[in-house]
Amino acid sequence: MPAVTVDNPLTLPRVTTPDPAVANARPVLTVATAPEGYEGEGFPVRRAFAKINQKYLDPFIMMDQMGEVDYAAGEPKGTPWHPHRGFETVTYIIDGTFIHRDSHGGGGTITDGDTQWMTAGSGLLHIETPPESLVRSGGLFHGLQLWVNLPASDKMITPKYQDIRGGSVKLLSTEDGGALLRVIAGELDGHQGPGTTFTPITMIHASINPGAQITLPWRADFNALAYGLAGNGSAGTDSAGQERRPFHRGQAVVFGDGDSITLRADEKQDSRDNNFEVVLLGGLPIREPVAHYGPFVMNSHRELQQAMEDFQAGRLGTIPTDAH
Repeated sequence: MPAVTVDNPLTLPRVTTPDPAVANARPVLTVATAPEGYEGEGFPVRRAFAKINQKYLDPFIMMDQMGEVDYAAGEPKGTPWHPHRGFETVTYIIDGTFIHRDSHGGGGTITDGDTQWMTAGSGLLHIETPPESLVRSGGLFHGLQLWVNLPASDKMITPKYQDIRGGSVKLLSTEDGGALLRVIAGELDGHQGPGTTFTPITMIHASINPGAQITLPWRADFNALAYGLAGNGSAGTDSAGQERRPFHRGQAVVFGDGDSITLRADEKQDSRDNNFEVVLLGGLPIREPVAHYGPFVMNSHRELQQAMEDFQAGRLGTIPTDAH
């Protein structure tokens, strides 16, 4: 899993472990297994939050784990041109390469450890495809796509595109060096990630060494979610209030209220996984009605109908002439 890394995490800035005598540890409310399916032209996905009540997800709408798949030559697939309105898409590539292009002029190539952050806002068309070289050769592909809601006041803003290179991600370590923390967006213990967001959120990719435990400070007004990308471990409370709810690759954890979260990697990992790889998400709930249909996330069914009418009338943009 070659997302940006370092040889020695102890050379990085450290995250302060909250004092267990003072911290309010977040309990685990539920662990949900992601159903598997296919997206776009047929690449395999796990629907990370499909079995979680939306009230625990707000401001997040959904997240897909794309792959992990080792394509043979000629097999890599992408998505056709399609519209979006009313939210932000965050695509994080762990292995492989993807090309993004949209009708508002945004786009670029993202690869190991890079993130593309597209604010659809008032609407656009976009496409994501593997490069021709990857289609010819085949190879490993693994990534995430997260949808972040926009409040009603920002749903019709001008579209925006952020190209976040892996080298700009804020790298941190726990006090004992037992985990590498990549802050992609938001803030952790005073350390700011590069992604700028309309809705306040934090997004972190943590690599936890076998047998290591991490306890991180977490904003009390944010929700808290964890998703297993690879390996196995547990979540919740301790030291030594215990709990230790097991979860593994393809499972999501919903935490309850509090101001710290704890994760542990099992001593023994799967033979193909060196560490317990986890994505951590938190955000400030928007607490507005959500009307979601296909590629549109609005506040009412009338707004969804208007989005569809605007798309059909070409008001969300047109496919560039050199893209046909």
